[in-house]
Amino acid sequence: MKTVFQLFLTFFNIGAFTLGGGYAMLDMVEKAVVDKRHWIGKDEFWDMITIVQMLPGVFAVNTALYTGYKIKGIRGAIAACLGAIIPSIVIILLIAILFVDYQDNPVVERIFRGIRPCVVALILSPAIKMLINAKVNWKTAIFPIATVCLIYFFRVSPVYIIIATIIGSVAFAFYSQNRLNKSKS
Repeated sequence: MKTVFQLFLTFFNIGAFTLGGGYAMLDMVEKAVVDKRHWIGKDEFWDMITIVQMLPGVFAVNTALYTGYKIKGIRGAIAACLGAIIPSIVIILLIAILFVDYQDNPVVERIFRGIRPCVVALILSPAIKMLINAKVNWKTAIFPIATVCLIYFFRVSPVYIIIATIIGSVAFAFYSQNRLNKSKS
């Protein structure tokens, strides 16, 4: 049964137990909405991830909005979104209140130093999954490699890469459609 409350609780749990932001939450979201609840199929999930990555705004919020809207419309989108952001708001408020007094504490510094490698792993794991689910092969590997090189070595803004990708994708779609229409005639 897909209820608005289930959407809220699902994304509340994800929001409460995810370190490292939106990409770190991908595994939890996939397990919850694809594997456990079967709200979204695996292919649709990765299509959704592609879409929400390109949208402005917070990745976790966009993912919650998309899922909630798909399952229960506007009410579902609001419930999933609130579920995703309330834990972050509470945690940030607590840190803001408490961290000022303890930020120079050596124990707190060591805790944060210990958390950093875990956060990197939490982000790296879904990145590898995204690479696999994107069906990158030797012919298409040039695109992610070129993107990384353009951003890292040549300091090209990701905005330009996104715009170029959209233009290239639209052009490729029209080209493919034209070829398909010519082959049918």
